[in-house]
Amino acid sequence: MSGHTDNSVLIKAPIDVVWFMTNDVASWPNLFTEYASAEILAHEGNTLTFRLSMHPDENGTVWSWVSERTMYPEQYKVVAHRVEKGPFQYMDIEWIYQEVGGATQMRWVQDFAMRPDAPLDDAAMTDRINKNSRIQLDIIARRVERAAGRAS
Repeated sequence: MSGHTDNSVLIKAPIDVVWFMTNDVASWPNLFTEYASAEILAHEGNTLTFRLSMHPDENGTVWSWVSERTMYPEQYKVVAHRVEKGPFQYMDIEWIYQEVGGATQMRWVQDFAMRPDAPLDDAAMTDRINKNSRIQLDIIARRVERAAGRAS
């Protein structure tokens, strides 16, 4: 068995603004509320390797991992995966951007499997990712919309 999530948000901003802001990985701590830092480790062509660190959890633990992200600007699509997998056997995510009128739909499709010794199984992680994705997508949408409003 494996996990699969598919979440999206409509952002009232032009696709190029959404694309630029959401692919500026170094600024993710200002875009997402869950990340304390984003460190670019390598940049080759359209591929970034980076380390994300979260804010400390209720026990003071800081979770961190390395991911690789390849951008396909002509298709408004990003394909990413975790290099340091942590509790996952694998974790892949696709970001898909689509113009909808004067707005942009940003969609996250995640496929993953948890390791047998992970604290959560695939179903529990699917629930956690779905809940958190909805929160983060809404926050990102509002922040991008505010920035786009200032830019116009």
